[in-house]
Amino acid sequence: MSATRILIIDDEPKIIRFLTTSLNLAGYETIPAATGQEALDAFSSNELDLIILDLGLPDLDGFDILRDVRSQSTVPIIILTARDDEKDKVRGLELGADDYLTKPFGTQELKARIEAVMRRIRWSPQPTDAAEFRRRDLHVDIQRRRVMIRGHEEHLTPIEYDLLRVLIQNSGHVMSHSELLSKVWGEEYRNDLAILRVNISRLRQKLEEDPRNPYYIVTVPGVGYTLPGE
Repeated sequence: MSATRILIIDDEPKIIRFLTTSLNLAGYETIPAATGQEALDAFSSNELDLIILDLGLPDLDGFDILRDVRSQSTVPIIILTARDDEKDKVRGLELGADDYLTKPFGTQELKARIEAVMRRIRWSPQPTDAAEFRRRDLHVDIQRRRVMIRGHEEHLTPIEYDLLRVLIQNSGHVMSHSELLSKVWGEEYRNDLAILRVNISRLRQKLEEDPRNPYYIVTVPGVGYTLPGE
């Protein structure tokens, strides 16, 4: 099996060196990019497994790169930045980032988050899982990770798909915020309501005819969410 290939986008040479060394020692293959244009070129010319994206670049805004990449690909993206404003975090998640890590950070924390993201991609159906799920205009081929809504295929990011899968597996039951966070992101995320709410919103935008009055993903105030049973 080939090594996980990670594009590192950061304009600080010492950060690039640090991340490259640390991740190479951990068995990852890395591609460095110090500018937004280098990053877009590397994205276009390489098959990537994950992107680590710094928002503060000298030529292009990190959010624009995130938007550009997400319009073409569902490759997982972890934002790595010195900005600690909650609005920046939410904006990055709304644009399709899978996770958000604020500088300074620990190497072990970064590796743990990379592994958490990669586990979602490597997930494969278990013998006890249903082969497919149908509800009105929604058809999910769980074996092939394909989602059809109102007759067309909808491409979900790995995190969006995993969130939908867990809701399907628990269809008819209310999932608390902490349960969803633990099952989809991991125990260390069980109190991160922002990342859950943003991804629920993105999933609704892709699946619901009227996201403000959802049919498939219903809010249970003060508790969590449910995909109602038939």
